Amino acid sequence: MRPISDVAADLGLPIDQLEPYGNDKFKIPLSAFPTSDTPAKLIVVTAITPTPAGEGKSTTAVGLTQGLAKIGKKPVLTIRQPSLGPVFGHKGGGTGGGKSTVQPAVDINLHFTGDFHAIESAHNMLAAMTDNAAHRGLIEGFTPSGITWRRVTDAEDRALRNVVTGVGGQTVGPLRETGFDISSASEIMAIMALAHDYEDLRLRLSSIVVGWTEDKFPVCASEIKAVGAMMALLRDALKPNLCQTLEGQPAIVHMGPFGNIAHGCSSIVADRLAVNTGEYVVTEAGFGADLGFQKFMDIKVRQGGPKPSAAVVVTTIRGLKWHGGLELKQMGTPNVEAVRKGAENLKNAIRIVKMYGLPVVVAINRFPDDSADEVALVKKLAKEFGAVGVEEAKGFAEGGAGMTDLAQAVVDACAVGADVKLLYETDEPFFTKVERMAKQLYGAAKVEWGPMTRTTARRFEDNGWQFPVCMAKTHLSVSADSKLRGAPTGHTLPIRELRVLAGARQIVALAGDIITLPGLPSNPNAYDIDLNDETGEITGILST
Repeated sequence: MRPISDVAADLGLPIDQLEPYGNDKFKIPLSAFPTSDTPAKLIVVTAITPTPAGEGKSTTAVGLTQGLAKIGKKPVLTIRQPSLGPVFGHKGGGTGGGKSTVQPAVDINLHFTGDFHAIESAHNMLAAMTDNAAHRGLIEGFTPSGITWRRVTDAEDRALRNVVTGVGGQTVGPLRETGFDISSASEIMAIMALAHDYEDLRLRLSSIVVGWTEDKFPVCASEIKAVGAMMALLRDALKPNLCQTLEGQPAIVHMGPFGNIAHGCSSIVADRLAVNTGEYVVTEAGFGADLGFQKFMDIKVRQGGPKPSAAVVVTTIRGLKWHGGLELKQMGTPNVEAVRKGAENLKNAIRIVKMYGLPVVVAINRFPDDSADEVALVKKLAKEFGAVGVEEAKGFAEGGAGMTDLAQAVVDACAVGADVKLLYETDEPFFTKVERMAKQLYGAAKVEWGPMTRTTARRFEDNGWQFPVCMAKTHLSVSADSKLRGAPTGHTLPIRELRVLAGARQIVALAGDIITLPGLPSNPNAYDIDLNDETGEITGILST
């Protein structure tokens, strides 16, 4: 790797103001952020609806950054921090793969600079202080039964999804049911990804709703008097982290809300830093265009994130075969008709991105068993579907050298210009927002409202919470049913529960059987992760 001080110098950052973490990463204080009269072009990388195996979106984003450097541009990558749960569970590391990775990859995938630990500590500190306030009757009408603030863990531990606390008698506390979510779904994680500075962070933390009084008035973190303690715990976590790609380009790695149950984007402060220090900024939105990209636009951009100039939709031949009805074990056999059928999902992803006013470039993430006929068909269809460019992405095998055609296509797309639009106005009724999302994004025929959801929505509106909607649903389908592949229409979107994130300024709608704390698979990645006692090398995390 290049000396991290040289990477920082490329961005024009004042080295004496940066905070080193070891020899290969910096924390960047917000006071050290430069400004620019000519901000960079921002490119958001999204994808088709992924298969269980994933489509290589992170690898493509890293490779594109390297490819832009190869054609003489000054790129910066902004990418999310991986969560320990998926790293040790099924998904594995989140730093790209092959010759398109962010380094130091092992550190980033594990404890990194401690940001996730700080968020988990702040979240659970608020939980403890909320329990204490209710137990001691410090707020009139606020009892333990009114607490809604759950705890979080970064382990995929299904046993903690629903728990009973207060066991042990009156001196311990009243018995009540609660549960844990994964740290990436914490409202504090969402707040950290959306906050503009410490003043904004304090305001957002103060607005967190931790429960309700017996008279149905919200109780906020400011009333619990927990904001100061949380600010202290989160001081360093708000500072973005500077690392580098395998080929030495700057990579700002910061925050990691999940894309299916949270808003799925890296932080606004990371993007703000990047667009003021580079020429082209590549960022990634979680999962497919119907999830991460939509949230990138309707939540992150709406709340002050830089507007993108273009979007890249990542697709794979095997992913289109999956959406065309084949199973993963059949991916290695050429099947042009399955690709053609599954391409309806690619068409839908392009449609969604164009709905927001962005030019689209399709990246075909190449695998060795993709046939020439299959690739040629996707190139033809992508243009017919409205993409301004379509190129093969070979970043995994070739690094930046295999991404130059895609990089040039992205530069050309940025020159086309964007007319950024959002799906709805912030002050539109909540029900209108959900109905529009259901029909225009997911192809649903109707919305099915679960018990108490309409009442809950009206209560939220009565409190003035006119926030964007963060839809929590499966990432494996455009619908809320993971079994529906392709681009299904005419289905029902079932809304089971609503949660207000007043600090993150969004309302989470849980659609279908969504789980906010994953469980470990039967063969977790943790089985393969180990430490070499002699060399100190950690093995089993990275793709090769």
